[in-house]
Formats: sequence, C-alpha cells, structure tokens
Amino acid sequence: MRDGDRTVLTMASDFKGEPKEFALVVPVPTFLERGQIHVGDPAVIDHLDAYSAPRLVEYFDPDPCHPPVMMDRMAAPSAAGAAKAERAKALGVTVEASYTVGEYDILILSAKESSGLETWLRENGYRIPPGASQVLGSYLKQGMRFFVAKVNLGEQARLGFSMLRPLQVAYETPKFMLPIRLGTVNAAGPQELLIYALTRRGRVETTNYRTVKLPSELEVPLYVKDVFGDFYKALFDTAVRKEGMRTVFLEYAWNMSWCDPCAADPLSREELRKLGVFWLDDGGAPAVTGGVRPAPLPPRGGAVNVMLTRLHVRYDRDRFPEDLVFQETADSSNFQGRYVLRHPFTGDVGCEAARGYRDQVRRGQEQQAQNLARLTGWPIDGIRKRMKLDEPSGVTGEKKWWQKLWE
Repeated sequence: MRDGDRTVLTMASDFKGEPKEFALVVPVPTFLERGQIHVGDPAVIDHLDAYSAPRLVEYFDPDPCHPPVMMDRMAAPSAAGAAKAERAKALGVTVEASYTVGEYDILILSAKESSGLETWLRENGYRIPPGASQVLGSYLKQGMRFFVAKVNLGEQARLGFSMLRPLQVAYETPKFMLPIRLGTVNAAGPQELLIYALTRRGRVETTNYRTVKLPSELEVPLYVKDVFGDFYKALFDTAVRKEGMRTVFLEYAWNMSWCDPCAADPLSREELRKLGVFWLDDGGAPAVTGGVRPAPLPPRGGAVNVMLTRLHVRYDRDRFPEDLVFQETADSSNFQGRYVLRHPFTGDVGCEAARGYRDQVRRGQEQQAQNLARLTGWPIDGIRKRMKLDEPSGVTGEKKWWQKLWE
C-alpha cells in the first residue's frame, strides 16, 4: 500500500519445508518501532490473488440459422419470467444480454437510475456493497452498461500459492521501492515474485525496468480449460524468454470499486485495512498530488476507491542488478490477463448461413491453435492433433431434401 510517503509492506512467502528453516531478511528505509511491525492474515493474500489472477472466460455461439431476436418477437415468457420482467421494468432496469462465462453467470444491464439498479441486483441475489448507488450513478451518467456476476464460491484459485502468515511493516519514506537484491544471495535459481500495489489514483509501474503487459484477450482451444495451470506457466515462461528476463509484467490493473466481471468478490474494507489501506474512513480527504485532489470516497460500507495493480517478475542477480523502484502513474485504465474459450454451435443447421458459419468455425479454430503455439511455445502440430482439426467440426451440414420434407 502506497499513499504519499506512507507505505505498508506485506510480505508473504511460498516457502516449503520446516518452519524452523525459514528466515526473512528485508531492508527497510527507517527505524521501526514495535508498533510498526505486524503479523498479517494469509487469507487476505489468497483473496487478493484469486481476485486478480489471470483467468479464462467462455462464450457460446448461437444457432447460425436462428440468431437471437428481441424479446417482443419471441414466444410469451412464463408467468415467473413475466413477473421478473415487469419488476425490472418498474425499476428502470433492462437485461440486455446473458452469458455463461467460466464459473460466472453474467448479465449485461442498463438502467435509468442507480437506486433502481441497486435494488434489482439485491433482489436477484447479487452481492452489492451498501451505498453502491453513488458509484453506480456516476457510470449511468456516462451512458455505461454494467457487467454483473454471481460468483461460484467453490471454484479454487487456479494459480494458488502455499504461504506462511505474512509479515507487515508500516513506515514513511519518499522512496517507493522494493528491495529484491538480498533475496538473490541464497537463491537456488531465479526468484518468482508477485507484487500487489494498492493506491488511490492510478496503476503502479517500475521506473528502472520496463513494465510490459502480458498477452491477453486471445482465443485459445477449448481443451486449455483442463490444463489452465500448465498453459499459464508456459505462457509466462515464453514471455520471460522473449524479454530476456529483464522486464516486469503487468497481470492486472483495475479500480476495486467495480469489475468486468470480478474473478472473485472484491476485498472488503476490513481486508483492505489489513493490507494497510488506512484512508477508507478518513472522511474522504485523499492526499493532494500534483495539485489534483481525487474525488471523495463513498460513505462507510460503500464501494471502495482503491486501485489494484498486480505485477509479476522473475529475476536473478545478473539481470536485475537494482532493487525495484516504482511510481504511481495517472493511468487508471483497466487491464487483466484474460483468455477466451469459444464454443461453436454443435446442433443441426440447414440454412444458407450455416455454410459460412462452418468455414468461420474452422478458421477460428486454426487461429486458436496458432495463438496457443505463439503464447506457450507448444508445437503447433501437437495442438492441432489435440484439437482434432482433421475431424468434422461438429456443425452438421444442410439436411437432405427428404429430411426436411415432413418437418
């Protein structure tokens, strides 16, 4: 956590072995009183990791012969569905689309008023912080829509780490840096480091090393869902090799007041305070930086205005000879490591549009294979074989004339 000169550094290690064999030595820029040292909650680190981890999303192609139509051109909905639609209409909410995305049920909503949207979300089982209307309203004024998600809490973080309870220190210094060089002294090979930075305004970047976005938003073969851990490790290994292990990689950057959608529930105010975010209840008076004062925070219990940056670096003594030096930028744009699974329609299709659709599916699958090979370095022939690209696509062709005769 960094705000002005104030820093709270939380350090968690994935050390494996007997606890008596573990020691952590970290340079700090100032004398630390006893009250400046604390033992943190490892569950908060796990939550932070799950919230920001690279992930998969899934999309399902509709029937090319029967594309989606507007509700008023469809058969009348059930009584329960009609009641829900009437309730949404009364609240000024329109459900514009619904998707199954990985472990989430996603709706795309538009609304006339933030209070109506907040009420609708609560009535439909979505977990919205109290007082969210203020934040929702600011987006509605901009004509924005909303992604909302129900999270499957049984899904485990795919990139989990086994950690000791983290140590925390709080101090003030004009130097925004992280000492990493000492850790290379007794290192058995390159070190793996994840950095989560919590700030008020914009994302965090390194100033003495390049900060590079990982490849994202690419379609990959469907079988990656079963090997996501291996896929992401290979992707990161490949990115490190291409950059000569001399860069810091951006995996996630987003303001925690909203998500698109959230991979897990946002951290609560209590969890953020455990990580050092001390300004949540200070009356909404952020520190002035560069003559610009950020907007006040919502009341206690509302959505929190905290920018989260997740950086990933693999380093050794030769290629990272300096400690990491950071800056908080004015860039508050969003980024996340996201990889797309697209399921083709597999039913019977017998229309003119189906011919083009089959070709489109084949081209898309070949592009997915090439994306995976480029991201991971895996052999393209093995990828194509596993995708069974030499077999029919599963989209059945046009029916014979006698098959359609008595339909």
